[in-house]
Amino acid sequence: MEKELTELEKLDVEMRNIIEEARVVLPGVQALFGFQTIAVFNDRFQDLASYAKICHMLGLVMVIIAVAMVMTPAIYYRSCRGRATSSMLKVSSRMIRGALGPLSIGLALEMFTVIYLALSGMSARLTISIGAAVGTLALLSGLWFFVPRKAHKMEGRAG
Repeated sequence: MEKELTELEKLDVEMRNIIEEARVVLPGVQALFGFQTIAVFNDRFQDLASYAKICHMLGLVMVIIAVAMVMTPAIYYRSCRGRATSSMLKVSSRMIRGALGPLSIGLALEMFTVIYLALSGMSARLTISIGAAVGTLALLSGLWFFVPRKAHKMEGRAG
């Protein structure tokens, strides 16, 4: 016969799941941050227009915000000595989901910067770079925000 979990044990299990989700996302975000940081030491970075450099720096800031938000649940849980609460779960879940906003903006800004640099010498490179950034933001927003929201609404109707 299986033992039923107490409410505190259920909260703890859910909090551990949230932290595990953060562990999955964090290495990718950290790797992105590393590549962003290295870019400024590349000789071609100096060839970028000022606005492209600003986009890169804003992208870097957005990724730092995402890293902080992804890491917060584990720190929050540890600071409460491994005792999860329902409010901790809400805050932590919002942090993980919320980190996707600045991450998607950071990725879009980096897409602008990379395409702008890659198309050096082309007359339409600014237009194409903006299009690539907007396309990236639309794709990530669609997959990370709108698809889950629509699925959640569909589940609500079915249930």
